[in-house]
Amino acid sequence: MILQGKRVALPPAPVVHRRFEEHARTTPDAVAVVWAGHRTTYAELDARANRFAHWLGARGHGRGAKVGICLDYSTDMLVAILGTLKAGAAYVPFDPAYPAARLRLLLGQVPGLALIVASPDTAGLVASAGVDVIGLDPLRDELAALPASTPDVEVTGDDVCYAVFTSGSTGTPKLTAVRHEGWFNLMNWLSLAYGLDSGSHNLVVSAFGFDLSQRALMTALFCGATQYLMASRNFDAMMAYGILGRNEIRTVHCASSTLYLLVDWETARGGDALARLDYVLFGGEALKAERLTAWARREGNTCTLLHQYGVAECTDVATSYDLAGYRPGEHDVPPVGTPAYNTDIHLVDEELRGVAPGEQGEICISGASVGAGYLGAGPENRKFTTLTVDGEPRRAYRTGDRGYVNEAGELIVLGRIDAQVKVRGMRIDPTDIERALARLPGVREAAVVVTYTGSGEAELVAFIVPAGEAPAENDLRAGLLETLPRNMVPARFLNIPRIPLSPHGKADRAALVDAAA
Repeated sequence: MILQGKRVALPPAPVVHRRFEEHARTTPDAVAVVWAGHRTTYAELDARANRFAHWLGARGHGRGAKVGICLDYSTDMLVAILGTLKAGAAYVPFDPAYPAARLRLLLGQVPGLALIVASPDTAGLVASAGVDVIGLDPLRDELAALPASTPDVEVTGDDVCYAVFTSGSTGTPKLTAVRHEGWFNLMNWLSLAYGLDSGSHNLVVSAFGFDLSQRALMTALFCGATQYLMASRNFDAMMAYGILGRNEIRTVHCASSTLYLLVDWETARGGDALARLDYVLFGGEALKAERLTAWARREGNTCTLLHQYGVAECTDVATSYDLAGYRPGEHDVPPVGTPAYNTDIHLVDEELRGVAPGEQGEICISGASVGAGYLGAGPENRKFTTLTVDGEPRRAYRTGDRGYVNEAGELIVLGRIDAQVKVRGMRIDPTDIERALARLPGVREAAVVVTYTGSGEAELVAFIVPAGEAPAENDLRAGLLETLPRNMVPARFLNIPRIPLSPHGKADRAALVDAAA
């Protein structure tokens, strides 16, 4: 079974920062970045990025080099990113919101790291890297003496633009490399399919280390719009909502759990800043549509919710679905829609043979978005494979996700193949239980984790965020038994005020496992 995305021609050199440079030439006085009250024009940002690119090139950190960036959201962060790209190098985000132990682990996973750009507030977090840690502010005079012109560096669509850490299902960080062609194709699709343009001002709300944040940072600049940045290392719903209300922001990219928090904030205060957006592009985890339905159907809400699916290894987004078409009675699981431009979705069995329409299979992705592979990962690169389509080989990535295509031709993602666990002799996916819990009266949100007893037996624990008064445990059990086999009913139900979030804005399942212990 194959879902084919529309074929759209790309330029000979599909390179993202070239589109930014076009805007710097044609609309130099347009505002590119707003951060902490400071406004920077396209011409100013372009000149600063060019000078940093010249500085990198003079030190041999050009095409093929990897430059680490450990900065809080700021104009300097965009200077470092764009300057790295202009030099022909690739950047690697080191998120200062991560614990120090996590950063030390990640620093050892980057083969051939050239240097790291940091600030006085973040330099100590990456001091163990074993490479030079430089700051843009101490280099200000040196950079000012360099040309503001665009460096003469050839960059192709096959070159790596960034590499981001993804733990996948194993918990072991892997560094996956994204190509310029895939990144350009993603933003070109968003621009053409959804009409994003110079008025599509964006607010970044996700942590820097998240794969989603890379396109969130760059899409506005790709379109000639203004990029708004929060002056906060961690997500702050009050701050984010305040920025949305005070500015003409039109788009937000975020994880589903982050969207729930913004919707809750708006609903509790009776505001409409979120409802007045053009788009929220969200995904990254199983959707709990019940958290959004009432808000989305509120009178006067003009915001389009784009429920998206993808993986970091394939430039973050592979499919998209307008949630306005979701009807709970028609869809047990909300669709993630149809493929992006120049992207195909394959449903295959264990032998990589296509399954029949409507049958479940492993989701594979092929096309322009497929990345360059894991850097220094060795055997993990076997997930990048070759599928035979109409007798022709096609490079693809095995996501490890299971799903099917419904009668409307939309992809349904059911969960991780490797997330299934055996509980009392039956293989289950905790996500299926979460969906069943979310449909019960008195349950606002639910998360289910697997723990293990002293004897090594798997045990399901459900965390419940009540909608008002906490539902009785017996009522929850009885409600689940109406739709689920007994093996899938959790052994314990724990009430909590909210689901904890990771720095990426997703549900923090590791924290829940610790809480269940």
